[in-house]
Amino acid sequence: MRLTTRTNLATRVLMFCAVNEGRTVRTAEIAERCNASVNHLLQVVNLLQAGGYVETLRGRAGGLRLARSMEAISVGEVFRSFESGVPFAECFDPDSNTCPLTATCRLRNYLTRALEAFFHELDMVTLADLVKGNCGLNRLLEMSPARGLTCPRDDALA
Repeated sequence: MRLTTRTNLATRVLMFCAVNEGRTVRTAEIAERCNASVNHLLQVVNLLQAGGYVETLRGRAGGLRLARSMEAISVGEVFRSFESGVPFAECFDPDSNTCPLTATCRLRNYLTRALEAFFHELDMVTLADLVKGNCGLNRLLEMSPARGLTCPRDDALA
């Protein structure tokens, strides 16, 4: 299984917003820190806004921030919203399926159950689980360091 680039970028955007909670962030900042194209991120931000995950503010002081608390954002919900339009296999798309085995193949049922189990596991993970206490992520993504998170310094670990 492979997640789409959009799902990957959506997760990066949400983690960036969560690490910088209480701050309005700009897409260009996210692109720089997350090694992503601004154009791709703009598309993803639009989908995140439509899904109610982020809110955007226009104007000179504009940008984006989480629309809900990080504890209220389920990773499974985000993944489902971004992956739902992409069939897992050809036989999952009735409009383009050309597989001659569809009527008798049992694999599709097992794949369906496996995908449901995958999303079920991610439903139990929140955005907060990904970012709270994650010192490495904070070092990479935080725009205003030293907000109270006590992390060991890299050289102290050596």
